[in-house]
Amino acid sequence: MDCIFCKIRDGVIPSEKLYEDDDMFVIRDIDPKAAKHYLMIPKRHYKLISDMTDEDAASFARALRKIPALSDKLGLGGGYRLIINQGDDAGQTVFHLHVHILAGQPLDFPDLKK
Repeated sequence: MDCIFCKIRDGVIPSEKLYEDDDMFVIRDIDPKAAKHYLMIPKRHYKLISDMTDEDAASFARALRKIPALSDKLGLGGGYRLIINQGDDAGQTVFHLHVHILAGQPLDFPDLKK
């Protein structure tokens, strides 16, 4: 498999993991769209939410619930936005499901308010 996130997970590609547990890991985005931009990446590889098994969904839920506990460590105290891109038209460029965590500034994207 030629997945960059799987290679990071396995240590083939070095990356600073800001947090890691049995379900997921968190790294900085290499092309940040906010002052603080992290990626929460499930350890199991699947492209889309629709590809999840029940076990994947349970693991993903645990991972999402961990994000508030990481608030101090990641500097999310002023609030944050979670984004999941699903498919080409949504801008998904790495086909391993992941969650963008954006924070550290007011996140006013007028086009999202339509």
